[in-house]
Amino acid sequence: MTTAIAFETLLDTSLSDVSSVDELKAAVNKRVLSIVNDYEDGQWRYSRFQSYLWDNIAETALSQRERNALVGKSHTTLVESAKNLRLTDNDKVGQGSEIAEVFLYGVMKDHFGALPVVPKIFYKQNAQDNAKGADSVHIVIKDNDFTLWFGEAKFYNSLADSRLDKIVSSVIESLRTDKLKKENSIVTNVSDIHTLNIDSELRSKIIDAIKPKESIDKIKNKINIPIMLLYECSLTSSSAIFNGEYRESLISSQKERAESYFKKQIAASSSVFLYKEIRFHVIFFPVPNKEKIVKAFIEGVSFFKAQS
Repeated sequence: MTTAIAFETLLDTSLSDVSSVDELKAAVNKRVLSIVNDYEDGQWRYSRFQSYLWDNIAETALSQRERNALVGKSHTTLVESAKNLRLTDNDKVGQGSEIAEVFLYGVMKDHFGALPVVPKIFYKQNAQDNAKGADSVHIVIKDNDFTLWFGEAKFYNSLADSRLDKIVSSVIESLRTDKLKKENSIVTNVSDIHTLNIDSELRSKIIDAIKPKESIDKIKNKINIPIMLLYECSLTSSSAIFNGEYRESLISSQKERAESYFKKQIAASSSVFLYKEIRFHVIFFPVPNKEKIVKAFIEGVSFFKAQS
């Protein structure tokens, strides 16, 4: 069961319903989700956004065992979570990537009803492997069956074509068979999957399906790639109220960027066997000022780190 997300869903549709590009009309596995914050007293609600990040931070930065040990200890939980967060990124273009990772986790849980399998910030920090692998790994259960979700999460200061090109390269690289097998091996080796509240037979079915000895081809139709795009948006920064004009302008802009992205991805997809079996979800979340959000997040992390 999904939980209502804290923000408004502006657009949630198959791209085939909204695209004017013929080749994309048939691409039923390409989907677009747009989520937006609103305004209060003429100001974008920064505090609402930051609250959502910190409400979801423990489940991306701590293992299930650690979270269980800290039930009822909210302050200690934040302190322990902060230990596994990086304060800055060397890549200035992608600075704030952990914000996007945490936000994607929340969206996966609240919008798609996903179960967390690997707390990736926890894993990457403890494995000292910060730059490699999917930014999130989730399982969605439906009708006593499962799908696997390997997420990409980016926080950019624009959605220029050069940014889209980088995302396409990252997504295509993540779909290499050896990369997918590595992610699956992490899932099976991390103890959290054994504590998920799901039917034991289904759990065994999932583990058996993703064992390294099994062919990736067998589960290509179960793979979903959510691509979280937090980005600085001039429409959002120049608005002071959530009205019809802002809504329609944002939808138009995001549809255009989605079409451009998927055209680039399709053009680069020839190396991915059974590419058409995989489902892709571009998730937009516009912000007015990336630097302000990153600064507030870093200050929060620094505060809790200092108390450990």
